[in-house]
Amino acid sequence: MSIYAGTSKGVFSVSGDGVEHLLESRRAREIVQISGRLFAGTGDGLYISDDAGRTWTLAGLRDSEVWQIRDNGNGIIYAGTAPTGLFRSEDNGNTWNEIESLARLADENGWCIPLDPPIPASARALVTKGERLWVGAEVGGIAISSDAGATWSMVLPGENPDLHMMFAHPLEPETLYASTGYGRLDGVAEMIEGNAGVFRSEDGGNSWTYAWRGITPRYSRPMCIDHRPPYGLTVASAPTAFSSYRQEQGAKAMLFRSEDGGDSWRSLCDKRHSPSPVNFHGLTVDPAVSGGVYVGTDTGEIWKVSDDAKWQLCADGMPTVLSIAAVEQATR
Repeated sequence: MSIYAGTSKGVFSVSGDGVEHLLESRRAREIVQISGRLFAGTGDGLYISDDAGRTWTLAGLRDSEVWQIRDNGNGIIYAGTAPTGLFRSEDNGNTWNEIESLARLADENGWCIPLDPPIPASARALVTKGERLWVGAEVGGIAISSDAGATWSMVLPGENPDLHMMFAHPLEPETLYASTGYGRLDGVAEMIEGNAGVFRSEDGGNSWTYAWRGITPRYSRPMCIDHRPPYGLTVASAPTAFSSYRQEQGAKAMLFRSEDGGDSWRSLCDKRHSPSPVNFHGLTVDPAVSGGVYVGTDTGEIWKVSDDAKWQLCADGMPTVLSIAAVEQATR
């Protein structure tokens, strides 16, 4: 198995021999393998590798920050970007065309991240199934299309437009999960229960219920779901968007797991990480171990975490880890 880390300074490979810097770029937000190719979504555009990361080609979107890349199951690949954009490829990522309707929707509704000054919103969460698309925008909400982006409807889980990650249940196509924060178009919401955390939809995203009751910290961001029974949903959270190891008392981050769709949660943290002094940004399923995950930190570490909350350090010494890909087979 090959492990790749997307960091604030590009892509690294992780092995028993240490780490190797494979691609120099700004903010590698996403690394994913589709049809044998590695895709890296970065602040410099979209890169593709056909030799397990040894060499990379800038395939486009160089004027955008690429947040997520997803295959729709029918040979079409989508990429979500900041500023809010959605792009489509029908040739395995070699060329891309923008679905301009999403950017228009963002402009018409004033989507933005409410800093001073505001910055453009990002299409950072994608779920794709054939012609059906779900795009989560930070900060804007969830745009839903049943016709590959020709038309859109909008929904705000719990009136929350601050979307971070979305995943569909592997066996229940109408069940979706979303992690959210405190951002609102006019500022920051009160930091109370219900205003940030995980939401669940059982009707294809049309309605949502709050699935984070009693859980702190509430600001949820990284998320992944295991495709093996019992389909564990793993979520990392922290007190705020800016929680960091640099703070006097550390990030106070946590890692939680639910096997019942968010009705109940348990900690995946060991004593050292309860709460964690470092924040978690990268998170992905361990394809080799049922219930296992890999988690990346803002101090450049990657940890392998088992279903019974045993932590093993896999790598350190990297820049902030923003994303992780664990690929079962990769040729070099």
